[in-house]
Amino acid sequence: MDQSIIRISKELSDIQRGSDLAIAVACRDIDVRNVKALVMGPHETPYEFGFFEFAIRFSREYPSKSPNVQCVTTNGGRCRLNPNIYANGKVCLSILGTWRGERGEEWSSAQGLESILLSIQSLLSSNPYENEPGFEDANEESDKVYQKDYVQKIRHESLRISVIQRLETYLGLSPTGASAQMYAKDEDADDEDEVNVPFEPFKDLCKRRFLWYHQSYLDAITKGKSEVKLQDNFVRMPFEMPGNNCMEGKFNYPDLERRLSNIKAKLDAEPDAWAEEGLAAVAKESTVAVNLQHQYEQATAYFKKSDMPHDVTLEDGNPFVWIITYFGRPMTNLDGGLFRIRMNFSTRFPDEQPRVKFETKIFHHHVAPDGTACYIPNPLKREDVKSHIEAIIATLEEDEPAYDPRMIVNPEATKLYWGSGKDDKKQYNRRLRRSVQQSMEDFPE
Repeated sequence: MDQSIIRISKELSDIQRGSDLAIAVACRDIDVRNVKALVMGPHETPYEFGFFEFAIRFSREYPSKSPNVQCVTTNGGRCRLNPNIYANGKVCLSILGTWRGERGEEWSSAQGLESILLSIQSLLSSNPYENEPGFEDANEESDKVYQKDYVQKIRHESLRISVIQRLETYLGLSPTGASAQMYAKDEDADDEDEVNVPFEPFKDLCKRRFLWYHQSYLDAITKGKSEVKLQDNFVRMPFEMPGNNCMEGKFNYPDLERRLSNIKAKLDAEPDAWAEEGLAAVAKESTVAVNLQHQYEQATAYFKKSDMPHDVTLEDGNPFVWIITYFGRPMTNLDGGLFRIRMNFSTRFPDEQPRVKFETKIFHHHVAPDGTACYIPNPLKREDVKSHIEAIIATLEEDEPAYDPRMIVNPEATKLYWGSGKDDKKQYNRRLRRSVQQSMEDFPE
């Protein structure tokens, strides 16, 4: 086999099995040299939790020669979201040979796909203004104003283009909220037509992450509204030229908020549609339906043997809807809690991962305000439902979790849990205990 193919395949596998939640990669099985990559905007930057896609083409000379990298998230070539990422998709990095760098910064075969993606992620900084050559140390008062103006319009366009437009496309929504035909061909086309079906490997990932970060998107809109006025023009930077290689437009946060709400409503409706599709799959005795039924029987037996009285049932006998009853672990802040958790499965499981939601309200740093659970299943056991349940419980009960800004799904709880104030953690614990006590009162008979 071609040595470059072996190297690329290994790098893809390492990233996919890794723990970095901020990058994702995928390719068609028949074309490993053409890779799609997703880089998520870092916390506390104007790119926060945005979905930025890149097309990466490896030549036969790889790894002796760096791959070609093009940014796809450019609003059709009309938006330059960073001084180093042009509207035409060009990514300026010394390791790619697209920008002059110091000695030692050029490409070497010791580097690889992950180092490229991490370098791109480093461009998505809290002050991207200084990424422009010649503006690295710009400290004049006028520069400080420009820096603020630049951050404001990047925040707006990052949310509009990388999050809202992407999810509207996935969900078949137009900007007005009306349904739109997304593709000319159905996603379930026959195998012989598969080549004509758009390759969208990050569709499910972005949907689930949108639910994770929904509150952060709303917070970004609130912040934007407080800083700019409706229909204010974007300020052109000194290094931006008229035409395609800049970022022009007007602020319209109310419209972004409306579109965000439409996306959330559509995503919230999907699990019910999955349940109906599941019943049809059960009637046909599909492979997925039989598999989920078998896994349910195994999970039930497992919980009966476990030390904790957790329980799992099927809603109306539907193996595509699992209801978990979680009992809080003794001698912890969860002690005495009684929580109902819903797991909805798609007929495309495991390619489409389950949607997990706490139906019993809980104040927890890894549970979003709407109940969406933030957990990381074992990447090698994505098809094992028991592994998902174990990961949910482990995340809920973790005694000393490491701070990970990529898992901020409840900003308020996160701020208290890892807060710098001496009473922050105490307040977090009080609110968690209060929600635990309330769970016992509210739990259905």
